Amino acid sequence: MEIIHISAECYPVAKVGGLADVVGALPKYQNKIGHIAKVVVPAYETKFIRESEFEVAYDAWSNYGNHHFSYRILREKTNKLGFDLYIVHIQGLTDRPNVYGYADDTERFIAFQIATLDWMAQWEHQPDVIHCHDHHTGLIPFMASNCLKYQRLNNVPTILTIHNAQYQGQFGWDKLYYLPAFDLWKGGLLGWEDAINPLASAIKCAWRVTTVSPSYLEEMMNNARGLESLLRQEQWKSVGILNGIDTEVWNPETDPMLSKSYNLKTVEAGKLANKKALCDVFQLDASKPLFTFIGRLVDEKGADLLPDIFYNALQQHGDNINVLVLGSGDNWVEGRLNQLKDIFDGKYNVYIGYNEQVSHQMYAGADYLLMPSRVEPCGLNQLYALRYGTVPIVRRVGGLRDTVTDIGDGGFGLCHDQTSIWDVTHAINRAVDIYNDKKTFKAVRKTMMKIDHSWDRAALNYIELYQILK
Repeated sequence: MEIIHISAECYPVAKVGGLADVVGALPKYQNKIGHIAKVVVPAYETKFIRESEFEVAYDAWSNYGNHHFSYRILREKTNKLGFDLYIVHIQGLTDRPNVYGYADDTERFIAFQIATLDWMAQWEHQPDVIHCHDHHTGLIPFMASNCLKYQRLNNVPTILTIHNAQYQGQFGWDKLYYLPAFDLWKGGLLGWEDAINPLASAIKCAWRVTTVSPSYLEEMMNNARGLESLLRQEQWKSVGILNGIDTEVWNPETDPMLSKSYNLKTVEAGKLANKKALCDVFQLDASKPLFTFIGRLVDEKGADLLPDIFYNALQQHGDNINVLVLGSGDNWVEGRLNQLKDIFDGKYNVYIGYNEQVSHQMYAGADYLLMPSRVEPCGLNQLYALRYGTVPIVRRVGGLRDTVTDIGDGGFGLCHDQTSIWDVTHAINRAVDIYNDKKTFKAVRKTMMKIDHSWDRAALNYIELYQILK
């Protein structure tokens, strides 16, 4: 099968969150099992794109409404990602350093989707599947089925994967004219709650809808920022497929970003070496248990509670724990986390921003990873932590519930039921006790590193879903 993945992110081309990791791995694993998976993303001004070699695959003009633009489809020449990568260059729209955050994001992603479909519509053949990821590509299922200029694509199955239903890309009906011509009586397929809603439109129009974990699909029926009734209505065509991780990128035995590589047999010495290197950089004590948080500092991740959680835990445990945070997000959360450095010097530190190498080193050097999320469609951080022998401390929600079993239930993590200061602090107290029980802690560490969360299983699940539609 020929599968075209269309996305706003793809690691290592451009990454903001877990969406990039999925789109950077799933196609590679689909290719490994004998299919032809390709990826199409906007051509941002990123380091990867600047340092890679591309050739022009297509060059044309198009428009969204009265706004005309030229675009180029460029193909990466070396196939170094394990799949064909195509980037869509639209001067003045895609060629910016950031993926999101601009006032004209609606126009940017509409132009990207139109250019991509214009290009595909002139192919001599048709792909077997168009796989769209999140709202940034959510208009493609509607346009491929209903816009007159894309009649050649009408019979190509479209798949939508919802990575996070909290972000839907809504915009006003005054911009309806941006879309290529279609029968206006079909306009209802675009709307939801008095606006054009790309995610809602994709849920209505895609041949199948997937989410990134079975539990998240279930939770969305009751919590999807206004789309609950629509998702219940379209439940018949929806399925939850648990994400995997790229075990070539995330492998402590071969990871070039670590101070010392290690495997199941050498995990104790390997993690200690990485912990010492990490603690040297951030002025912490490697003899104490190291608690970490890696991610966006937003309410969705429970990050608004982190300053109070860490304050309480550090006050309670005194000189017996370390805390290290890596992330960026809400300014007031960043500010409060920075303030803790002055109060708990030598026991706590924070890196505001994102650094891929530091994140790898933290997974390798940490003893515990906190994920007190309010919403977590799948979560990849806990899977990276398991792979690197770091015990995840998670709220039972979404994919965290599907992938982490509490040590008290014979599992390998620490779970709590609410995103609250009390629940997380209690979990930290349990973690300190378990860390001091060296025999139990080592056994748990080795158990978690044996778990297979590779993309092999998930890639097959997606192929089986595609084949149903052919």
